[in-house]
Amino acid sequence: QVQLVESGGGLVQAGGSLRLSCAASGRAFSTYPMGWFRQAPGKEREIVAGISRSGRSTYYADTVKGRFTISRDNAKSTAYLQMNSLKLEDTAVYYCAADGNFRLHSDYVPSVHEYDYWGQGTQVTVSS
Repeated sequence: QVQLVESGGGLVQAGGSLRLSCAASGRAFSTYPMGWFRQAPGKEREIVAGISRSGRSTYYADTVKGRFTISRDNAKSTAYLQMNSLKLEDTAVYYCAADGNFRLHSDYVPSVHEYDYWGQGTQVTVSS
C-alpha cells in the first residue's frame, strides 16, 4: 500500500513559479515510479510528467516540456514538480500518483494507465 499527500498548490500570476510536493508513505518509496497528473474543470485528467524509481528517466507532456521539472528524493520519500513560466491553461487540480506494480527495470517510466495509487490533489490557479 502507498499513501500520497500533495502540497504546494496555490494562486500564482502568469509567468510565475510553484513547486508541488508529494509525500509518500507505506511501501519503500524507492521501489516505485511516480507521476503527476492534472485535471482542469470540464476536462479529462491528463498526465503531466513521470519519473522512474531510480530518478534517471523522466517523461513530460508536450504542453509542459521545458517549463516543468519532475524530480524525487528517495531519502525523503518525496516527489516534486517544479513549475516555471506558468500559463493560464495550467490551472487545474494536480495529483501525484504512484505505480505500485513490480517493475524489473529501475529506469522504467509508467504509461498513463499504469498508475494505481493517487493523492487527494492540490489546486493550482494561474491568474492574468
